[in-house]
Amino acid sequence: MAPLNGAKRVVVKIGSALLVDAQTGALKADWLESLAADVAALKETGADVVLVSSGSIALGRGVLGLPDGGLALEQSQAAAAVGQIRLARAYEEALAPLGITTAQVLVTLEDSADRRRYLNSRATLEQLLGLGVVPIVNENDTVATDEIRYGDNDRLAAQVAVTIGADHVVLLSDVDGFYSGNPRTEPNARRYDVIEAITPEIEAMAGDVGTGLSKGGMKTKVMAARTATGAGCALIITEGGRLNPLKALAQGAPATVFTARTDPSAARKRWIAAMKPQGVIKVDAGAANALGHGKSLLPAGVTDVVGPFGRGDPVDIYGPDGAHLGAGLTRYTSQEADAIKGKRSDQIEPSLGYPGRAALIHRDDMAL
Repeated sequence: MAPLNGAKRVVVKIGSALLVDAQTGALKADWLESLAADVAALKETGADVVLVSSGSIALGRGVLGLPDGGLALEQSQAAAAVGQIRLARAYEEALAPLGITTAQVLVTLEDSADRRRYLNSRATLEQLLGLGVVPIVNENDTVATDEIRYGDNDRLAAQVAVTIGADHVVLLSDVDGFYSGNPRTEPNARRYDVIEAITPEIEAMAGDVGTGLSKGGMKTKVMAARTATGAGCALIITEGGRLNPLKALAQGAPATVFTARTDPSAARKRWIAAMKPQGVIKVDAGAANALGHGKSLLPAGVTDVVGPFGRGDPVDIYGPDGAHLGAGLTRYTSQEADAIKGKRSDQIEPSLGYPGRAALIHRDDMAL
């Protein structure tokens, strides 16, 4: 797929209007089947795929017979509860015949704002992708209040991309790219094929292009692009209403590409390195050597723990000679780390009294 050539990890965002018929509230089954075929083709190239899908409220409100227009918070939450199970089943039924296993992942803003929950989300998604699963991610509208909402799935897709280190985000939208103005009201508005920098001029051009079922406008897409590109992930906006929208993108369908400013791994390591350390982990020569060869830090190689720090906190890593090796996000508290230092993986549960992760600091969460 040309715009996704060489992609290793792709997040695809699907808006409500693409998935749910605005008049009947019914699922667009033929469109979903065509998207499933595109996802299967993308996975055959070796890429991991995550779908960030709207649609639960739109599906649920039709089942519950709720009125058109804005809904009260309680009505939205009820509609989401009814719609989520239908949305997950629809994706499962579309992808299972193609040999693809799906998983439902519901998140709130707190899951990325809190480092501990962020790392748990990352670990779960990494495990699913490692098993060949296609996660279906949505905001947990059944419990999210206005204070803890992403508010739109454009920004959620960008945050998911940052969390998993994706190199591409595709926003399947009701417009075919970023325009200098609203193409529906300004005939002379022009579409940008490539945007290499999000300048104040680009931000000023971002109108509010949306539909009755879609929360997001062009402003939120530019915000999503800023998040994604800063983390090393290119973001693509293309029209998704046609059948096989990813295939159409590969065949030259109109689109706008916001180019990444770095690669995901480098961006993440800079982010970790810039954090203020909350503690210190000292390691032996064997662990120091393993870290130098790209390995995770296991408890067996830890000789000393200086805290206090919590799960998800940044800590400095020092070698046996006192050399500063780097920094990382720990998967254990300082008390837990002290209890398992020097222990083999099979000794972690007996030492803590409950199961733990094999790595104290995963290699993806280190900047050396």
